[in-house]
Amino acid sequence: MWLQLSIDCNEKEAPLLELVFENLGALSVTLGDAGDQPLLETPPESTQLWQHTQVTALFEGDQEPLKLRNALATVLDPEMVGRLRWERIEDRIWERVWLDHFKPISFGRRLWVCPAGDSIDQLNAVVIKLDPGLAFGTGTHPTTALCLEWLDAQDLAGKRIIDYGCGSGILAIAALKLGASSAVALDHDPQALIASRDNAEKNSVSDRLLTCLPDELPNGTFDLLVANILAAPLIQLAPDFARLIRPGGRFALSGILAEQQSEVAPAYQAFATLEASKRQQEWLLLSGTVSCQ
Repeated sequence: MWLQLSIDCNEKEAPLLELVFENLGALSVTLGDAGDQPLLETPPESTQLWQHTQVTALFEGDQEPLKLRNALATVLDPEMVGRLRWERIEDRIWERVWLDHFKPISFGRRLWVCPAGDSIDQLNAVVIKLDPGLAFGTGTHPTTALCLEWLDAQDLAGKRIIDYGCGSGILAIAALKLGASSAVALDHDPQALIASRDNAEKNSVSDRLLTCLPDELPNGTFDLLVANILAAPLIQLAPDFARLIRPGGRFALSGILAEQQSEVAPAYQAFATLEASKRQQEWLLLSGTVSCQ
């Protein structure tokens, strides 16, 4: 049994809701027409949504609707939260849809995310295996894809990394499979930590992964930090990140809409050198290096 959440919104709200649901551990997030508006054919590189869009998120069946509703209430306005709809659906529906639609996806030069049982015919491919039904982001959201591509481009050998706001743990697991010596997956939601540990075990990296709540974070600094959350908490957490990353260490931040770059960047320019932002659709990734002084 699965828990399905849906909400009708406008085309500007849809991308934000998609990211919020993914950060809360949704198994999948799909967008559909909430009205009766045809979409004419558009170029492959463009993004077009319906004026009235239905965003549907699928969660593990043991998720509590009230708990999810309370979490959404911290980032969405009350009127939007009041439009949420809930439904219980059978296991086999989700598994069949997952198997029919999820195919191997590549990120950067060598990193792949693919269903268990599939094989990748590429020399030196680094593969994250998924199974239908896992609470595991697949990398299809632009913010996750941006972070995975950034990790693929880093020299992670022997590095210590923190995935801040880990969700399903996909970024921490990717870093470990790309050569990081250890990773901390941190989230305020205990369910996210359970999912991260389970996914790490299925990818044979659980011995190098530590999961923890914010107040359980061990002492010390990290060589790299990734945070795929939202602009407001990224601004608020900037002083904490400055203490967590060693001098000369690197970071990547996503969950930032293009128009929010001017709000987020100054919070990090105070202690780091920022690089040119990377963009997919309306989402940005900001990366940089912490100053050594």
